[in-house]
Amino acid sequence: MRPQCYSLTGPSHGLPKRPSGLASSTIRQPFSTARDIPYYTYRVAASFSGKGRRFNPKADTYSYPHDQELFEGPFTGRPSSGQDAFFVSRVGNSNITAFGVADGVGGWSDSGFDSAHFSHGLCHLMALSAESTTGEVERKRLGPRELLTKAYKGIVTGRKIEGGGSTACVAVGREDGNLTVANLGDSGFVQLRLNAVHHYSNPQTHAFNTPYQLSIIPPRVLALSRLFGGGPLSDLPKDASGTTHQVRHGDILVFATDGVWDNLSPVDLLRLVSRQMAGLQAWVNGDNGTEVSDKIHELTREGGVAKGVENSLQTVIAANIVGEAKAASVNMRRNGPFAREVQKHYPHEDWHGGKVDDICAVVAVVVQTKRDSP
Repeated sequence: MRPQCYSLTGPSHGLPKRPSGLASSTIRQPFSTARDIPYYTYRVAASFSGKGRRFNPKADTYSYPHDQELFEGPFTGRPSSGQDAFFVSRVGNSNITAFGVADGVGGWSDSGFDSAHFSHGLCHLMALSAESTTGEVERKRLGPRELLTKAYKGIVTGRKIEGGGSTACVAVGREDGNLTVANLGDSGFVQLRLNAVHHYSNPQTHAFNTPYQLSIIPPRVLALSRLFGGGPLSDLPKDASGTTHQVRHGDILVFATDGVWDNLSPVDLLRLVSRQMAGLQAWVNGDNGTEVSDKIHELTREGGVAKGVENSLQTVIAANIVGEAKAASVNMRRNGPFAREVQKHYPHEDWHGGKVDDICAVVAVVVQTKRDSP
């Protein structure tokens, strides 16, 4: 089985590596004077649904308060997301935001280990590491690979987890719009901009359905593998693919586990997100094409959307992604990305429809605002 995690990544199929935005699309700048210093905030929400569980948006959606006065620390809880995990945290006392997903490798259950402990432990330690980073120099140096390295070291040296493995896709978003991402395995992310797929990650795999993964290999498992002439997979944080991106006002960042990407392609996500953005008038048609509406500031605040549970733009998007992936996973007449990959690599296999799995998505809406210069 492929890994699962409660915090996100995934493959993409049938698209150019880095599609560009629409030529006719423009972005309305939310600041007006030279004395204003623009900066970016990341309005984050997550949604999840464990394998075999009924999706309940009320219980299975989490919203992270970006406002400093509402900040109460990083989210490090463990929801009913199975082996999928996620985290969201501010870096120290700054407005830098760290977030990501991890997906526990289900195949470890054959050796008697539940990888949910690994993926959730990894996200817990990354959140705590981000929160405890103090000092300007340390904050500038901190990136997603460093978070992943510290958390993995903590898992290994903590000796509480005997065995298991996980993929991970982690980001650090800064106020100047610089977004750094470390992706290990087949979790992944997509950056959507004004009705276009601006960027998406490519999965890291050793072979089909065999993703890169961080792991702890007990001696007995290693001995058995060597006895049969093989060895368990064990990659390191340094093996993660690192990329740097510049975000813009109104961008949508989706980090997800393979429970999303096995059932929905980046284009599927674009259609779903565009429908939500247009319906809530966050993206509107202007004189120069698609534009970011001024309403996005209010829509991304808690209570900005008049709904009982999904009461902000980011929670609406996150819950809709998970709901759509959940429906696709049990639809045996709709071939998703995983089904198409199986048919390509193993044409003799009679695989059709979706792939049932744990599902998790973290959504960040990028909002550019202004801060008076000193």
